[in-house]
Amino acid sequence: MKNILQIVNLKCGGCANSVKKGLLTIEGIDNIDVNLETGEVFFNAVSEDLVSKVKEKLANMGYPEAGDANTLIHKAKSFVSCATGRIGSKE
Repeated sequence: MKNILQIVNLKCGGCANSVKKGLLTIEGIDNIDVNLETGEVFFNAVSEDLVSKVKEKLANMGYPEAGDANTLIHKAKSFVSCATGRIGSKE
């Protein structure tokens, strides 16, 4: 099933790269796309339970769903994820 989540702390292509790589680690998730302008993450999930896992994974990476708590820890994690995504995109 197709899903769309709006997340916060999405700043650049490095963030988008990290989000894609992170979500690919969840079995049953595919066709991941990230829209930097709108802060939306598009993906297919084989079950509704996986959507909850995606939300949890994103929050742990520093990209909580819009409307959820966006703590200083989330913001710091997003900077680390962003840097990792930038490094990974140069390989």
